Amino acid sequence: MIEFINKYVFGAAVPVLLILAGIFYTLRLRAFHIFKLPSLTRALTRKSEGDGISPFRAVTLALAGTLGVGNIVGVAAAIGLGGYGSIFWMWISALCAMLLKYSEIVLAMRHRRYDPSGAPHGSAMHYIKDMFDSLSLPRIGKTVASVFALLCILNAISMGSMIQANAISESLGGVFGIHPLICGATLALTGGIIISRGTEGISKFTEILVPLMTLGYLIISIAVLIIRRDMLTWALSRIVYDAFSPEATAGGVTGFILSRQLRYGVMRGLISNEAGCGTAPAAHSSSNAKLPAEQGFWGIFEVFADTILLCTVTALVIIVGFDGASYGESWIMVTVRAYSAVLGGGAEIFLCGAVLCFGFATIICWAHYGIESVSYLSPRKGYKNLFIITYCASILVGAFPLSDAIWSVADFAIGAMTLINVSVICFMSREVKQETELYFAKASISKKARRIRAQKRR
Repeated sequence: MIEFINKYVFGAAVPVLLILAGIFYTLRLRAFHIFKLPSLTRALTRKSEGDGISPFRAVTLALAGTLGVGNIVGVAAAIGLGGYGSIFWMWISALCAMLLKYSEIVLAMRHRRYDPSGAPHGSAMHYIKDMFDSLSLPRIGKTVASVFALLCILNAISMGSMIQANAISESLGGVFGIHPLICGATLALTGGIIISRGTEGISKFTEILVPLMTLGYLIISIAVLIIRRDMLTWALSRIVYDAFSPEATAGGVTGFILSRQLRYGVMRGLISNEAGCGTAPAAHSSSNAKLPAEQGFWGIFEVFADTILLCTVTALVIIVGFDGASYGESWIMVTVRAYSAVLGGGAEIFLCGAVLCFGFATIICWAHYGIESVSYLSPRKGYKNLFIITYCASILVGAFPLSDAIWSVADFAIGAMTLINVSVICFMSREVKQETELYFAKASISKKARRIRAQKRR
């Protein structure tokens, strides 16, 4: 039943909704992320001020959630199940979703709450509820927000915990022969210690780990692509050709929408960058950024780094480096074999380390998302502790072989969350536009003031 819904409801509705909503926001915000790129760059490189969690630390927490098996297992699964053309639709979904992630972060910053200690807490649930409250529909708002929170908890346990732990276990078992029980128990114990330290402890951990693991992964991927540079043109042409292959379009518009390339490309891309599904706001809204738009810019960067950059290099490595191995292997080992086919056995060790870092960072981040969702449903500390125990137990279970049903559950949860979230943020686009115009108006005033001061010095 879930697979049927994923294929014929979410498989069709989510790609179309993301593309249409992305086009809507591109027109609504006048594609500022393209035409005002220098302004975005200056905002991202500006030093943060004030106490609390910095914008950069907040984005590393969000990136910890996106830079997981979606970049490694998800890309291999998309190619194996949907063909090379799936990567093209990953790109399209990312380009369309950049402003969606920006918008959901802006709304989360506007509608966040503060606990008694003054620490900010934000999530999609808050602006979902506030939107319905503004329409004098508080009961519906409370129900929809609660359903969203439950879906987020389900996704945290399935995709955020079990799938990540399974990828780590398969990688370590396939290369070093480590037993799943040892792997799962170690991950669960270490994760439980970090998770129990709260948002501050989690963000300090991801601020160090995320930049290091991203840089290392890029270096080894670029090394493969340099060695196989003669195949890059062919690989890119296959991606584009397969995306518009006769099989994908023979059935007309309906056949195109339901094609495997589109379905697996967009859904795996969504699982990778999470843009539009409403999870990232829980990380970004902990930032001490003064203006919501300023933190939203980091959301645009997040999608670029995750899908346009890391997913693309992973896909190209798999295409140019896949040397006769069978797609029947586990998806994580497909990626590992692609790297080792070019760089030798040493690459397998590095890839194991990369999978461990990427997967574990995602486990930690999604625990934060789950805790925020549980806290929204009930402020009682007992429920939070129960979730942490359940979450750590799911890490242990995930280390053992899983059925494809877990991926189906993750697809279902993230698909349902996306339908709810994208509908809400499109309805609230006026607020997003106001915050965007406010930021650029202040930036323009600051620029004129700096120019006047410079002229006076002369």
